[in-house]
Amino acid sequence: MNTSVDPRKNVSFAIVGSGGMGAITAGSILLEAAGKAGLHGLLNRSVGPQIRGGEAAALVRLSTQPAFCMSKEFDILVALDWKNADRFINAMPVAEGGLVIADPAAGDPPRVLIESNCTIVECPIGEMAKAIKGGRENMIAVGLVAELTGLPLEQIMTVVTAKLNRKGQEAIDIGRTCIDSGIAAAAGFHAAFPLTPKSEPNAKRWLITGNEAVGLGALRGGVRFAAAYPITPATEVLEYLAPNLASTGGALLQAEDELASINMIIGASFGGRASITATSGPGLSLMMESLGLAAASETPIVVVDVMRVGPSTGIATQSEQSDLNIAVYGFHGDAPHVVIAPLSVSDCLFTGQWSIHIAETLQTPVIVLSDQSIGQSRVLIDRPEDVTFPTKRKPYEDTGEGYNRYAITADGVSPMSIPGQVGGQYTADGLTHAISGQPSSSHSDQIEQMEKRTNKIESFDYSTHWGISEGDGDSDVVILTWGSLTGAAREAIVTLEENGISARLVSLRQISPFPEQALTKALEGAKRILFVEQNQTGQFYRHIRSHMDLPFEVRQLNRAGPSIIAPNEIVTQVLDWNSK
Repeated sequence: MNTSVDPRKNVSFAIVGSGGMGAITAGSILLEAAGKAGLHGLLNRSVGPQIRGGEAAALVRLSTQPAFCMSKEFDILVALDWKNADRFINAMPVAEGGLVIADPAAGDPPRVLIESNCTIVECPIGEMAKAIKGGRENMIAVGLVAELTGLPLEQIMTVVTAKLNRKGQEAIDIGRTCIDSGIAAAAGFHAAFPLTPKSEPNAKRWLITGNEAVGLGALRGGVRFAAAYPITPATEVLEYLAPNLASTGGALLQAEDELASINMIIGASFGGRASITATSGPGLSLMMESLGLAAASETPIVVVDVMRVGPSTGIATQSEQSDLNIAVYGFHGDAPHVVIAPLSVSDCLFTGQWSIHIAETLQTPVIVLSDQSIGQSRVLIDRPEDVTFPTKRKPYEDTGEGYNRYAITADGVSPMSIPGQVGGQYTADGLTHAISGQPSSSHSDQIEQMEKRTNKIESFDYSTHWGISEGDGDSDVVILTWGSLTGAAREAIVTLEENGISARLVSLRQISPFPEQALTKALEGAKRILFVEQNQTGQFYRHIRSHMDLPFEVRQLNRAGPSIIAPNEIVTQVLDWNSK
């Protein structure tokens, strides 16, 4: 039974080499050219933890239809060299009948490739580059892959010209000569993996990463201040925000550490500016005390956590969904807040914008759980629809009757003044307080304010944005997941349908407060549920079990990163279940 995507609709390739050789640049050129040719696709990068050097790989999937995740196997692997290959080669297996292109001067391919059922061809990439004055191995690789996949040279040169234009016509001509050399060499391999685009050439698509998309969403949501300390794999959020905030009259400040950055955005928000920071697991750990301060003082902020492999420093450049527990339960004391997770690169735009709306409307901290696999993936997507939210803080208006910053209201949200506003002075800190904001050790004040914070979050209308339910709504088989693994689950549903097996996908965007009513409705009629998540301990499964009964037959597909769960693994689990 076929459990793979039709290869005539998809082709996957990897370009590997030492850091600095331009493997990722080559992959980016080919992906962008594919978009101009009307194809869909995505690029993941695999790099070592070193600041410079070490291993580097561009992992690219091109498709005639929207691509939601990386392929499990690769049709083409181009090796600029084999240095440090032992660190990454197991993560990019070559498919049966696939092609490995290796420079004989770079040594023997790894044994795992020699013993696999693929074709290994020698190509003197280094010599070819040296024969061209100023030639680069990565541009030879662009030509090799372009010929094998049928990507139009016209589109490739459009991209190359744009990238090299600042270096002058000579650099462009050298690039063209290298690409032509690669094309000529590949023509002699007697192998091809051509794709035929469904769309017209030059179809208008976005080429964007999840980190860029969440930054754009935040800007659309009204963010005008960001403070952050750079950390892999979240730094690109900040790199995107820095110039774009400046163009909207906002500002980004690089702090000395994560402790400073979280306190800076609390201060900016207190001053009336919608504010955001971005970090990863180690930084989120450092921010926990101040996140509690934001919850207690009801100061709206957004923290984007681009998750990576942990614990501690872990693998900074690889992906894992293991920060769910700390995001939901890491605050000391009862500190109601919101945790949401984008379901794809495209959804990072919506989720980023939605996070600002929630924070500003509810005056609460919001944590956005992205991860490396969507944060740093560059994807060709159709332009997302514009979304608008009625985002506005509840303002304070001076009536001359005195100001109670934490007044009890029908919706639980109290009017919030800004510094300097006449009659709007109040004490803002982390102490238990009365409705005025004055510190209090009163039992009644503690209970009253705690219930106020809880009720405003739990009673808020999150609408249909809690998550998605797709596939056969009448099927009793449900694949239940969250965040970035939604893409793999989507493709698994399609493959199962092609093999005559119905299933439905339910994926949560809203992690906390837990959307029990919406999820219960989405699971109506289910008898078997497969939980899919990328962490060792099944945090998502345990989170759901803590909130609701699961009167179903349940299985779990979960493991720690960095090897991302692929669609075929989900399909295999369902097929095995279906056969019993």
